[in-house]
Amino acid sequence: MFTSFFPKPKLFFISAALWCLAAILIWYFGVRDLGASFGLPPAGPNDPPVIGLSYFWTKSFLWFYIYFVVVVGLFYGFWAITNPHPWQNWSILVAAVLLFLTYFSVQVAVVLNSWRGSFYDLVQKALTKPNSVEPAQLYAGVMIFVVIACVAITVGVINSFIVSHFIFRWRTAMNDYFMSHWPRLRHIEGASQRVQEDTMRFSQTLEVLGISLVKSVMTLIAFLPLLAQLSSHVVALPIVGVIPYPLVIAALVWSVFGTVLLAVAGIKLPGLYFNNQKVEAAYRKELVYGEDHDDRAQPVSVRELFRNVRKNYFRLYFHYVYFNIVAAIYVQADVVFGLVLLVPTIAAGALTFGLYQQIRFAFSSVTDSFQYLVSAWTTIVELLSIHKRLKAFESTLDDAPPTGMQQQSVQGA
Repeated sequence: MFTSFFPKPKLFFISAALWCLAAILIWYFGVRDLGASFGLPPAGPNDPPVIGLSYFWTKSFLWFYIYFVVVVGLFYGFWAITNPHPWQNWSILVAAVLLFLTYFSVQVAVVLNSWRGSFYDLVQKALTKPNSVEPAQLYAGVMIFVVIACVAITVGVINSFIVSHFIFRWRTAMNDYFMSHWPRLRHIEGASQRVQEDTMRFSQTLEVLGISLVKSVMTLIAFLPLLAQLSSHVVALPIVGVIPYPLVIAALVWSVFGTVLLAVAGIKLPGLYFNNQKVEAAYRKELVYGEDHDDRAQPVSVRELFRNVRKNYFRLYFHYVYFNIVAAIYVQADVVFGLVLLVPTIAAGALTFGLYQQIRFAFSSVTDSFQYLVSAWTTIVELLSIHKRLKAFESTLDDAPPTGMQQQSVQGA
């Protein structure tokens, strides 16, 4: 699954994580300010926010572009020299492009949040003081949003296109790897399905989860400082009263609560999904044999196999009932949670309309990032099921007998 596309996967992913962490720390604790030596200083705390596309070619952003290219080049050069891999251009360079596009989309959200503050303050002024704002000012504000939205759409389309090709290249690598060992794998039940379907689903699902995780982390990096800054406008929180960094703490507590709640509610789903693939594969296998052999796929045996399929599906449906109830209640509560937090502050008249919009968006961005496991839980469950099947499949090549659920998958999936 990984060896076919990445050089020395365990070491590669560990080094990638450590390199990213080091790059972030080096940027925030030194290199960002070093840009001033090259005429590319960072924005000062008293500088007005840059609203619109010009944000993306400010001096600090240009310096970041240079830094990003250098960091990626060093990482790629290290692996290309120490452990060259036929798919290294895709697994490293294209992955870095996807990382940059994800970061760029997060920054678009930051720009939109800055726009919300100024535009909705302008709307408030127009509503409270008639004829104090020219229509041209409002039209100009709307046009800024349209331009930023067009950029967001363009980046999203480009990102989706590259992701699609990245996924297929990864699937190609796995396909080539498994087919090169086909004589040893062909006797395993469901071998054709695992090479044809599971490799596609695994690469696609893991890439979607990976991009979502990276975006969540980058959103936290971008919006947590902003949320901490906006917390200064909050008078007090309901029940708990005045606390330091109230919005940050509230976002963290609420997200951890939701993550634990849904993880407990959906704890049985991974095993049921895995069993589902087992019984479906056993049923499909008998039908395939029945195409060529008259003594196979007889009504009695097929009826029993389909009964197993039905039993597992009905169990899955049952457990999804309470999982969906819990998830739906939490999601609906999440809609109003941020508003409830701001009730004392709104009642005290301590916010402008623009600040309110900024706080709501920043708060929802941070909570959505913290709630990564909540939003991705069903996808993670599916991925775990696919991974178990492919892991059992690969165990044949490792000359290691599968154990537990993997043993059941190899013998009777």
